[in-house]
Amino acid sequence: MAPSGVWARTLGLGRWQLAPWASRRRVRPVATLSAARAQCEALVYRKHGDPLDVIQLENFKLSQLGDSDIQIQMLAAPINPSDINMVQGTYPILLDFPAVGGNEGVGQVLEIGSKVTNVKRGDWVIPSDAGLGTWRTEAVGHVNNFIKIPNTIPLQCAATLSINPCTAYRMLYDFESLKPGDSVIQNAANSGVGQAIIQIAKDMRLKTINIIRDRPDKKQLSDCLKEMGADLVITEEELRTPEMKELFKQKVPRPRLALNGVGGKSATEMLRHLEKGGTIVTYGGMAKQPVTIPVSTLIFKDVKIRGFWMTQWKRDHGHGLLQEMISQLCGFIQAGKLKAPMCTEVQFQNYQTALKAANTPFISSKQILIM
Repeated sequence: MAPSGVWARTLGLGRWQLAPWASRRRVRPVATLSAARAQCEALVYRKHGDPLDVIQLENFKLSQLGDSDIQIQMLAAPINPSDINMVQGTYPILLDFPAVGGNEGVGQVLEIGSKVTNVKRGDWVIPSDAGLGTWRTEAVGHVNNFIKIPNTIPLQCAATLSINPCTAYRMLYDFESLKPGDSVIQNAANSGVGQAIIQIAKDMRLKTINIIRDRPDKKQLSDCLKEMGADLVITEEELRTPEMKELFKQKVPRPRLALNGVGGKSATEMLRHLEKGGTIVTYGGMAKQPVTIPVSTLIFKDVKIRGFWMTQWKRDHGHGLLQEMISQLCGFIQAGKLKAPMCTEVQFQNYQTALKAANTPFISSKQILIM
């Protein structure tokens, strides 16, 4: 099956482009919505370690449907860095064994409990918190652990909605009072969060300075990010050059907000370019290196150092505010303002191919398991 989504790698061309089938994608209807089952297929691990070593496709027992529960058929679920970290045992959330991988995805309601009134069979839902285990064909859970979304949005958008776009939205709105014309600088610009930041910032009429690692397909990736709305795309090496001072004089103002998903030297260099009194928000650490803060930056520029974790935000702010944000993001999607990240669809049974690709350097395509 050809990879698809709003953005997909064109087979044989080695470049990213808007997939012509993206707006026409339809999900085949569930064969029998009332066919509740006692077990499903799932990607299960019984110890922590390399996902390719510890994850197996198995039959997995489903919980019995309670009065306030729903049973869903999973349609699609991405592989995120946090999912990999959970399997490795290096994430703050660790599940009891045997555990099912995956924290994000979209499902269609198969059955509802007798007390469930806010969703019906056939509705699309996404998890409201981490830990569901979305790498499976079916799941059962309390209705409050899910959020209903429109089933008219593209499948890839729905499957990748609950983590990266939410993280981007909150970081852009919650840490600085930004106004049109202000600029934001971010590393990991080609990540799922980075792509969402570019698109949401464009709707806010903000300028974005987007940092990527140097790579063989740098120009192709840069062109793709600019097509999404990026104002500037530069490498980590270019960020360290004296020419950056001229860039801030001629093209964009110094950023008031820096968004850090890498850590290490990349974060330190962004700090050097922040406007006085600006904020850097760390939401990831892909370099696995600490953030080093120059003393002069603290003393003479009075920058603010913050952190953000979407899972904690959800637990602190509750279901109502989460539903409100999801509705806002779905509105962006329906208006064409927010597209799915660059992605590759992989059939569920070919999960090892997807896991391997998710750990391959310089792969900007998010792997999405299709059930």
